[in-house]
This record gives sequence, C-alpha cells and structure tokens, in this order.
Amino acid sequence: VQLQASGGGLVQAGGSLTLSCALSGFSLFDYGIGWFRQVPGKEREGISYTRIGGSTYYADSVKGRFTISRDNAKNTVYLQMSSLKPEDTAIYYCAAGRPVASAWSASSLYAYWGQGTLVTVSS
Repeated sequence: VQLQASGGGLVQAGGSLTLSCALSGFSLFDYGIGWFRQVPGKEREGISYTRIGGSTYYADSVKGRFTISRDNAKNTVYLQMSSLKPEDTAIYYCAAGRPVASAWSASSLYAYWGQGTLVTVSS
C-alpha cells in the first residue's frame, strides 16, 4: 500500500495549486483518503477527506477555497486549492484510512501515509 503526493510548489497569495495523491496497492473503494498539512512545531491538521462512498469534508480553515475530488479510474485523489494565503504554507500529506465521518480529521485513524509535498505561499 503506497500513496504518492505531488504537486506542491511556490505560489503567490491569491493563487491556485492542485495537489495529487496517487494510490498503489489498493483502490479508492478500499479506503477513504484524507489530506493533512503540517507546519514545523505544530500539530498535523486535517483539512479535507473523501469517504469511500464519495462524501467530502473540509476543515473550516479551507472551506470554500479547497476542493477534494477523486478519479477512480486513475486511482488518484486531488486537492484543488485556490485563494491561497501565506498561512496555507505547510507540508501537505495524503493518507488512507476508514475513520468515521465525525472523526475524519484525526490523523491517528489513518493507517497509511504519503511522503508529503511542500506548499509555500508567498505574500
């Protein structure tokens, strides 16, 4: 089971970026996929989640700006980020798990993690 996150980079405030999470060894029908981010010295923050059935969830900090989507044929989950702010700067991770909907943002409930991709938003 592997997850490969990609698409990070440097973007100006107000800009957009799309992250990808490619899955191998399992399918999107096996696990839900969450996106998390972490700034050094701070706890890992759950920002979005898509369940096996396709329901989506967002943290208040990104609601209305970020969109999670999935391509079952490509076994890939995307995180479209727009109206980016300097405070969105972090390492972004995707993870696979089966958390209940009410606990989707709890990182401890995810079994598998990708390696992370750095997003830097300049002011």
